[in-house]
Amino acid sequence: MKISLITVGKTDIAWVRQGLDMYVSRLKHYAPFELVEIPELKNVSALSKDQIKQKEGELILKLVKNSDDLVLLDEHGRELRSIEFSKYLEDKMIASGRDIVFVIGGAYGFSADVYSRANGKISLSKMTFSHQIVRTIFAEQLYRAFTIMRGEPYHHE
Repeated sequence: MKISLITVGKTDIAWVRQGLDMYVSRLKHYAPFELVEIPELKNVSALSKDQIKQKEGELILKLVKNSDDLVLLDEHGRELRSIEFSKYLEDKMIASGRDIVFVIGGAYGFSADVYSRANGKISLSKMTFSHQIVRTIFAEQLYRAFTIMRGEPYHHE
């Protein structure tokens, strides 16, 4: 079982990249983990928001296997505390044994096709974060979830 995080666009802010790299490195001690960054679309000024979402959606879905458990990070998703997210992740790992793919969409969200394919949606907050920063926040939450599962002293409650 592998966990992947698919993102649209590169992480080009140095301090965000450093934090993301740190948590990606830590995650690999708990489970096979892969970060996949889809390049931003080029020449999008002539495209509508829906066209951009459709094109990004096609790129996302090319990376997702039929057997994958696809979870979207979406503002309309289920909100979980860190302990609840840890349990959610643990349950998914035990129950299905399938690879879990989390996706952070582009600036305009996800296409209807991506929503149709998804097995679930999670919201990290009622607040809106930049698409670069949310990568590091989510990687940290994945790391925190694994430390909670193992009873390690990272999370304090």
